[in-house]
Amino acid sequence: MATLETMVAFPRLEAMATRARAAGRLRVGIVYPCDAGALGAALEAREQGFIDPVLIGPPGLIRRAAADADVSLAGCEIVDAPDALGSARKAVALAGAGEICALMKGSLHTDELLGAVVGRDSPLRTGRRTSHVFWFDCPAYHKPLMLTDAVVNISPGLMEKADIVRNAIGLAQSLGIPTPKVAILAAVETVNPALPSTIDAAALCKMADRGQITGATLDGPLGFDNAVSLASASTKGIVSLVAGEPDILVVPNLDAGNTLYKSLVYLGGAACAGLVLGARVPVILTSRADSRQARIASCALAAFAVSRPDH
Repeated sequence: MATLETMVAFPRLEAMATRARAAGRLRVGIVYPCDAGALGAALEAREQGFIDPVLIGPPGLIRRAAADADVSLAGCEIVDAPDALGSARKAVALAGAGEICALMKGSLHTDELLGAVVGRDSPLRTGRRTSHVFWFDCPAYHKPLMLTDAVVNISPGLMEKADIVRNAIGLAQSLGIPTPKVAILAAVETVNPALPSTIDAAALCKMADRGQITGATLDGPLGFDNAVSLASASTKGIVSLVAGEPDILVVPNLDAGNTLYKSLVYLGGAACAGLVLGARVPVILTSRADSRQARIASCALAAFAVSRPDH
């Protein structure tokens, strides 16, 4: 996503990015940006008009990373912190004080950052479970598609899944989808006691019926085929308001989610962005394997979601 031309093949990504730019730059704490990849992506996201980065970490290491990336730190605010964990704690304190509106992972370990975000004394802690949501522009699908949780929660139970669903619904609404359609995935579309994921899916839908989960239309269990294909659902006799039209796919566990995410990107040719939600500010959580496009797209997603006037 370094230039507009690189997004021509992804019209929904470009549309989201355009709206993010119009919303204005989001003030984001870049936590321990001490390698060329993390720092370069943050500064490019600034150039693209998505974020106003605050670089949090040891100034000497940040300047060395800038030299390695061949980028200028002119105009960048640097907040001194002694090490990775100190950077995470400082970033959380700044976000808790309202001085930054989102966090972005630099070159520290994920558990160091998220541990500070959800720690017992963290000002960012809420009563809700944190979870990750991927946003995709998938050429084979007719609208943006979200997937949760493929990153944070390994094997969530029913109540954790309820929070995962609520977090994704909140993101969808902040992106302008007032009543998103949510497909709760399992291996089969019928309830089977031998497959706990089907029981959880059915329970989540009943929770929505009873007002424990609000703001969306849920259906499940649904197999991936009849979730994304109305023809497949019709062939199996499934009558569903969600089949063929989901905005959000909810996977039963991290294994399933991570495999599906990588399948959509590496075989399906999808562009993606991702955020950790459930804390008081979103966290842009990228990995070393993520493309520059994915890192900057995640900044755009955060900027648009947080900056909407009704969010």
